[in-house]
This record gives sequence, C-alpha cells and structure tokens, in this order.
Amino acid sequence: MADGDNPQLYLITPPDFELAAFRPELERVLDAAPFACIRLSLATHDEDRLARAGDMVRDVAHSRDIALVIERHWSLADKLGLDGVHLMDGARSVRAARKALGRERIVGAFCGASRHDGMAAGEAGADYVAFGPLAAGNLGDGASAPLDLFEWWSEMIEVPVVAEGAISTEASRHLAPATDFIAFGEEIWTAEDPVLSLRAFLEAGELEPS
Repeated sequence: MADGDNPQLYLITPPDFELAAFRPELERVLDAAPFACIRLSLATHDEDRLARAGDMVRDVAHSRDIALVIERHWSLADKLGLDGVHLMDGARSVRAARKALGRERIVGAFCGASRHDGMAAGEAGADYVAFGPLAAGNLGDGASAPLDLFEWWSEMIEVPVVAEGAISTEASRHLAPATDFIAFGEEIWTAEDPVLSLRAFLEAGELEPS
C-alpha cells in the first residue's frame, strides 16, 4: 500500500516501566515527532498493572490524538477505552478479536517474516500487518524480515504494513518507500536520551515527516 511518501511513525512502549517516571519521558518522545499510533507492549499479564499503564498511556496518547493499541489483551481494549489490539500470533486470533471488538476498533497482527501469514491476517480482517525483525533476533521465531518482503507487499497488497524490530538507520532509509509505518521501540528506549535517538533515526533515514 505504501506509495513512496514518508511512512508514518509507530511507537512501541518498553516491556516494563514505572508509571510516574515513564509518563514525562513518553510525553517528550511524542512531542518530538508526529506519531500515528502507540502500542502498549508490557510483558506482564497482571491485569491491574496493565490497566493502570493503559489508563496513563491512553491519557497521554488521546490528548495528542494518537491511537493506542494494546498487545495481545483484546479484552482490555474495550474495558480501558483503547483503540484496538495488536496480536502476536499471525492470523490465528484475528477473526476472534474482530468479533469481540467490532469494526470500529483496530486489529493489527504481527506476522514475523511470513508472507502467507500476512495475507491470511489481511483476509481475516486485520487493519494492518507487521513484519519483523529486520535483523535476526528474539522477535517472533527469530527469523528476519527481508526488505523485498516489504517491497512485494507494498506493490501487491492493500492492507497497511508496519516494519518493526531491529530497525537501524540504514534499514529505515531503505524501508521508507516500501512500508506504511516504521515502529520504534527498544531502538530508542534503551538509549540514554530517547528523543535524541529518535531524531537521529529520523534524520539519517530521511523520515522527518513534512
């Protein structure tokens, strides 16, 4: 679906954070660039922790008109007033999540490096699919998503595509014409200053939105 314009920016939260300390850091990052979507990506399954984090991130996101999806826990999306869910199992849960959330909320699906899973997720009703990581790592099954997967997808498929995981400045430069969204998560959160790190990615990849 990408048409050669700059991809939109997608932010993934750290897998763990302390609410009071993270809020101002999140606000700084969101004020540094026009993000289109945030994913609450906590590693915990504790519903109380997820709910408190969801309330805080929702307030920050919605005050800036940014969509917020939660990873995996689609039952909390409606309960917390979030915009949707990001699924981690390819196409397998898309239909169930869509049925539970209705047509108005976002259903995204992470599909690793599998073209087949991406197409199946789109056919099942996903609003977007995500491929990654861009280098071998611990996301999904560890396989990397090659650039030609994004190029093929952008030429052949209408469902928007997100590039995530192991994003480098070099990768972001090459991905820009072939993806609808580039997701930044640990790439910036592990830096001493996430805002400076984000700006370095945007400048090096020529991704500064107009």
